[in-house]
Amino acid sequence: MEAANSSVAAVGNGDMGSQRDMSLVPERLQRREQERQLEVERRKQRQQNQKVEEEKSDFFAAAFSRERAAVEELLEGEQSAERLQEAATRVQGLQKLLNDSVLFLAAYDLRQGQEALGRLQAALAERRQELQPKKRFAFKTRRKDPAPASTVDAAPGVSVAEGIQASAPPLKEERSFGSSWVCGFSSLESQVLEKRAEELHQRDVLLTELINCTIRLYGNPNTLRLTKARNCTVLCGPVSTSVFLEDCSDCVLVVACQQLRIHTTRDTRIFLQVISRAIVEDCNGIQFAPYTWSYPGIDKDFEDSGLDRSKNNWNDVDDFNWLARDVASPNWSILPEEERMIQWD
Repeated sequence: MEAANSSVAAVGNGDMGSQRDMSLVPERLQRREQERQLEVERRKQRQQNQKVEEEKSDFFAAAFSRERAAVEELLEGEQSAERLQEAATRVQGLQKLLNDSVLFLAAYDLRQGQEALGRLQAALAERRQELQPKKRFAFKTRRKDPAPASTVDAAPGVSVAEGIQASAPPLKEERSFGSSWVCGFSSLESQVLEKRAEELHQRDVLLTELINCTIRLYGNPNTLRLTKARNCTVLCGPVSTSVFLEDCSDCVLVVACQQLRIHTTRDTRIFLQVISRAIVEDCNGIQFAPYTWSYPGIDKDFEDSGLDRSKNNWNDVDDFNWLARDVASPNWSILPEEERMIQWD
């Protein structure tokens, strides 16, 4: 009798277990279905995002190409102040379009856009120089001074090469860099150098062949180029357009700008505010940190520069010698916070 009851209980327990297993089946199926639906939604979202990015890239390419053609047309043929002003306005629009597109453009497309914009800026500067009458100028440093130092300071209508003392060898790309307003310093060693806002407002600044110098540039330059510098510190107010470093070592640069490009430079720290992504090429030992310099009048200089102070891509860097996206470039790094606390003045 007990055996029979045990058998009945076992059968009953078995039926209850089967019922529990059967009740779990719909739950497992339901979870799987939910997971499948979530995966489908994620795929749709990725496809939608990709489509949006492609549409943005297509829009950028079409708009950039159209505006570039318009600028090139304005720069061709007989020149006038009105045509050049319209070309300058369109070039500024192209700069803004490029800056607003850096978040979704591929590195190659960004590089092509920056190079095309640089060519237009150089062509515009050349046309402006051709339009302006030639003027006589005087060197700011006297040749009889014992120091082998010189300043770069050219009056309107004078090329950069003419603005450097004969003792300083000319750079190969001076004419492509400069506009009709160029100032700066050349062939100096162990000097503290300075230019005030009224001296460099919307001018192109050229610093070349400097050793163990400290340079303070107060105000709002149009461009800044630093070449062949060794163990120098450069403090610069907001630059309206581009900053270019080439063949520098053991330097510190503190600058705010639209775009920054660094070439063949090593062991240099950059305290940066930049709208587009910075570019390094053939470099090593470059460290980045946020822009930290301040001086009386810097707020007005930022307003004059047109830079958006709310945008800063100081740590978003493209290395053209490092294509691996999933591995950090060994050629640049973030400067540790404990090394950023510097009293500039």
